[in-house]
Amino acid sequence: MKKNILLIVFAALLAVSCGSPARSGAVASTESDDAASVVYFTREITPASLVRIYEALGVEAKGRVAVKISTGESAQSNNLSPELIAPLVRKVGGTLVECNTAYGGSRSTTESHRAEIAQRGYNDVAAVDIMDEEGEIKIPVKDTKWIQYDIVGSHVQNYDFMINLAHFKGHAMGGFGGVLKNASIGVASPNGKVNIHSAGKHQKAEANGDLHAPAGWFLSPDKNTPFIESMAAAAQAVHDYYRGNVVYIDVMNNLSIDCDCDGNPHEPTIQDIGIAASLDPVALDKFCIDKVFAVPEDKDNDTKALIDRINQRHGIRIVYRAEENGLGSTKYRVVSLDD
Repeated sequence: MKKNILLIVFAALLAVSCGSPARSGAVASTESDDAASVVYFTREITPASLVRIYEALGVEAKGRVAVKISTGESAQSNNLSPELIAPLVRKVGGTLVECNTAYGGSRSTTESHRAEIAQRGYNDVAAVDIMDEEGEIKIPVKDTKWIQYDIVGSHVQNYDFMINLAHFKGHAMGGFGGVLKNASIGVASPNGKVNIHSAGKHQKAEANGDLHAPAGWFLSPDKNTPFIESMAAAAQAVHDYYRGNVVYIDVMNNLSIDCDCDGNPHEPTIQDIGIAASLDPVALDKFCIDKVFAVPEDKDNDTKALIDRINQRHGIRIVYRAEENGLGSTKYRVVSLDD
């Protein structure tokens, strides 16, 4: 009992020190602040509303367009469905892009990954490019506190514009996964994923022991924060590589505590919230976190597990580190498409 009380007190203090949102109350918004980043939001989660929120951003995806998604570890994963994303991908003439994983799952090789992609039905939407199929390149990072460069699939060079289309959900190490994770871990090659996970200590996928941290690791900010901050640095590297020619969309459905990289995820415990989009990935992920924290605990929503995961993994740190580095702002104002 004493140990549990100490952990609760520690989590509460950590939430304050890391800038975590309050457990309840209105979603943070700075509608009176014209300098705040604009986040568009709709409660409707349909193929048509996904196209509509992209159009609301007012930026046309031009040239060779990459649409970065997660293809999911198994048929049980909560990745975005082909049916949901198809109209948007076709509208922009996009190519779906992914990278192989650094762990021994179903997507660790291009051959097995392509089999999973076909099984999920993504080939029926558009061409799918495994960006590290022909190797990797190093791109510069602005924040060199932990990683000295980002290692990404070499095919990032084949595109002029990226639509970062993320499924917002929990994550075993990062606390949550949104557009910042989709840009960092998602665009990294297997070696790049290890580089980020190990905060620059390893750059080879064979050293993937760092992806499987021992029990209790995440409760220590000194141990998990380097990974969180490395993700922020890598997300900025991808944004800068495309010279800001990126738009960001978070789909908040099937809200499990587990990532789409989990082949046997926990069942979603929160009702679907909606779709949010912005030109600012920091504001977008911060808005989504605030929306989760504002969900009322009732018979339809068991929010404790996801909120605890975000707090215990110090996940909120990613948006503040990205803000410190100039990638975006945690201040936002919301424009609803439902009004």
